[in-house]
Amino acid sequence: MCGRRIFHPNLSTYTALGLAGILLAACEREQRTSQEQAQEQVTCETTSHVISKKMELPAGTFTMGSYPAYSEEGPPRAVKVSAFDIDATEVTNAEFARFVKATGYVTDAERLQPGFEQSGGVVFRPPTLENPSWWHFVEGANWRTPEGPENPISTAKTRPHEPVVQVSFNDARAYAAWAGRRLPNETEWEYAANAGAASQYPWGGERAPGGVEMANTWQGTFPIQNTQADGYAKRSPVGCFPANAFGLYDMIGNVWEWTDTVAAQTELETVYTIKGGSFLCAPNFCRRYRAAARQAQEGCQGCQTTRERAFRFQ
Repeated sequence: MCGRRIFHPNLSTYTALGLAGILLAACEREQRTSQEQAQEQVTCETTSHVISKKMELPAGTFTMGSYPAYSEEGPPRAVKVSAFDIDATEVTNAEFARFVKATGYVTDAERLQPGFEQSGGVVFRPPTLENPSWWHFVEGANWRTPEGPENPISTAKTRPHEPVVQVSFNDARAYAAWAGRRLPNETEWEYAANAGAASQYPWGGERAPGGVEMANTWQGTFPIQNTQADGYAKRSPVGCFPANAFGLYDMIGNVWEWTDTVAAQTELETVYTIKGGSFLCAPNFCRRYRAAARQAQEGCQGCQTTRERAFRFQ
């Protein structure tokens, strides 16, 4: 997928790349059962059929910022979008590995950044009485070992069909340049995720209609209890949940996705807009598992805070 470019006389060609950083689900325990370990390596039946697939989206007008849950999402406004094509899924570990093998690229999380004594990334771990924080810098956490080198089960090699994470905006842009494509902007991304829906979620008005989980999110009380009603404690392989009306998978939940839209600019850094929410979003925390949801994230040049961020290309 990554090395092939689609040309169409009426379409802008992009590649949607989901850069998911290091966010471990709060239910992770030091001792895991064999059942949990087996679950982590599962590949969905649809995965092999949708990886590397690109969907052509028609031009149209949609309501951006509809059903705002947070002030930064609104106000709702009509926006016109030109036709384009976009990846059906986030870029996977296997696809990113091919890019690294071909170019020798080293990600931001693998480099020693100014002001830091170690390279690594930020990882989610359930809070404890001794340490109430759920974000932790972990030495050696990067796209190859997103939860840190001490967790040999969760690696890019053992989970080739999961979205690549612990990648910064710079890493996503480097991949895009190699693939001859680009990241979508926020308007394009939200249009693709919304897929013509006139409801709070791309699939309707309820988060889990009839008790059926439509996306990989957090079920239970974040960050202390995850019931895993959707079948996953953390990231899932791409394509495990129903596609939206445009045939796109995991636009909502699983991992946040980079866009190339600038959210804020300072003398020290550029902050970009990420979309879609993640498996850590719950009704009591981060209700951003909606197309309109948005959040700002530093691009990570000279920073040490890569997290559960993913990407897909146009």
